[in-house]
Amino acid sequence: MNNPEKELGAGEPAPGRRPATANIGGLTISLSPADVVLAEVGRAIAAKECGHYVSITNSEALYHGLRRPGHGDFIRGSDFSLCDGVGVIVAGWTWGYRIRRFNGPLFQLECSRYGQSRGWRHFYYGGKEGVAEEMARRLREKYPDLNVCGIYTPPFRELTKEEDDQIVAMINQAKPDIVWVGLGLPKQEAWIASHLGRINAPWMVGVGGAFDFHSGVVPWAPYIIRKLGLEWLFRLIMQPKVRAKRLWWSAVGTAEIFFKGLFTARFLRR
Repeated sequence: MNNPEKELGAGEPAPGRRPATANIGGLTISLSPADVVLAEVGRAIAAKECGHYVSITNSEALYHGLRRPGHGDFIRGSDFSLCDGVGVIVAGWTWGYRIRRFNGPLFQLECSRYGQSRGWRHFYYGGKEGVAEEMARRLREKYPDLNVCGIYTPPFRELTKEEDDQIVAMINQAKPDIVWVGLGLPKQEAWIASHLGRINAPWMVGVGGAFDFHSGVVPWAPYIIRKLGLEWLFRLIMQPKVRAKRLWWSAVGTAEIFFKGLFTARFLRR
């Protein structure tokens, strides 16, 4: 498992710096560096403020955000909409923004690392059978003081209201600081949106692929490949049937915002 500090140059978060946001095609992307994001996560946890959430926004999320009003609202309403993919960086460039990547798997590692000494309580919701448990085991090996307060893998079907109420009660009883949701995009975002005000946790984050990466079920692209912005190619090679359709969505979402940005720059920013 890669070292998050190596990728981000992460140390102790610097408090008191206000979040910065880019607006690209009507969707928001956070410009705040990693230390500012972590500082705000820690502030809300220390203050016991519930109802915050992070959107992990990649090119596929842009696609859905432009076509599904609920998903677009989810991205815009997030405390942080973190860039997860080179497509978002390219799209942002046409709108005049320099966006740094801070993807879901890396964000989860950083929260695991930084939260150790602060007693942050992590709850893992989602993944296939046994995946979240293996992820927890591996993360504990890397971060010995990691506090995992609960794990639950929901059945692969629509839950009844009674089942959902029981799950909400179970999560709330565990008193998590961060609920990591691994249901895949856009299902996990819809789940978070529908449980705001019901889950009594300071933060919820949908990190789908992170469950597979951190459990070892799916290989995570090596550091140099991620650094070069070629993780999409690595994932396509490793999971051709799964990634082909999602790559199409990503390409369409990126292209749409890219050309909107060019049009705006050409005709509206004179």
